[in-house]
Amino acid sequence: MDHNDKQVEQGSADTADNTVAPSRRRFVGAVATTIAAAGTAAAAGGAMAQASGAGQGSGAKRKPNHPKPPFKRQQQEWPALAGKMTPRPDHGETTYRGSGRLAGRKALITGGDSGMGRAAAIAYAREGADVAISYLPFEEPDAQEVKALIEKAGRKAVLLPGDIRDEAFCKKLVDNAAQQLGGLDIVVSNAAKQHSVDSILDLTTEQFDWTMKTNLYANFWICKAAVPHMTNGGAIIVTASVQAYDPSPNLLDYAQTKAAQVAFVKSLAKQLAEKNIRVNAVAPGPVWTPLQVCGGQPPEALETFGGDTPMKRPGQPGELALAYVTLASDDSSYTTGHVYGIAGGSGQP
Repeated sequence: MDHNDKQVEQGSADTADNTVAPSRRRFVGAVATTIAAAGTAAAAGGAMAQASGAGQGSGAKRKPNHPKPPFKRQQQEWPALAGKMTPRPDHGETTYRGSGRLAGRKALITGGDSGMGRAAAIAYAREGADVAISYLPFEEPDAQEVKALIEKAGRKAVLLPGDIRDEAFCKKLVDNAAQQLGGLDIVVSNAAKQHSVDSILDLTTEQFDWTMKTNLYANFWICKAAVPHMTNGGAIIVTASVQAYDPSPNLLDYAQTKAAQVAFVKSLAKQLAEKNIRVNAVAPGPVWTPLQVCGGQPPEALETFGGDTPMKRPGQPGELALAYVTLASDDSSYTTGHVYGIAGGSGQP
């Protein structure tokens, strides 16, 4: 998924003491240092320009007043639209600034119409990548907004609607993305199904199968189809969840798929290391996305959603964008098989 045969230096956290053996602590430090440095650049201003205008280094402008509970009780039919949520999620539409960290790359993002997928799509385009997104046909209004934002950044946008529960579609999705983009450097496996069910006695086989097909089978099919298209320096990023480590009782099927994704990432990373294709995951905590308002949480729980974190609020998708950029870029050239948690001070890893 990633790209050319460029080799870049490791971040400052990696070079500060090259006598220390690689470890999880050094990985977390390296990624955190990269993100912190990028955020500092965004605040201080940088010399690089992005396609959509003058950039000030990668990252988002400071926006301290993120929405906090209580939220309006609301519910939409699956799969829900970001445009109909109250408040509307912040995907970085007006805040994310790029600095060319993904210039010339070709990225496929599943579930790229909303949530973390949309945030990644916006950020990737502003970092110089062409982007293809997949989504369900019902989500076309959200997808059109993303297309406009990608094109406003001066990059190519490819829309590929369909149901990833179908193996044939997953293969076609990857092939079409590679063909229309002119290659494939980055794959973000982000689309997911989540539905709250309080008791195992009420969890139907149909619901269980739907979750497994969307979260596990599709992830496997898409990554398998993508690998032959990818070259030295490619990157696969899977959206896992803190549910993999600290599962909620009402998300029995969803949580186990996220735990399986973590194992998938760690195993596939070892397989593809010799090809220099890196495989990592982002594990979000509570994030304000359409997934939550169409059955992912009970309607009454939405009123206080994210309020039990140390930050007393849910994350906004745009707050995770820089993690997806960093893991896709050459800044993380020695990072593979790792999970980066973003959960407002709660959860693991």
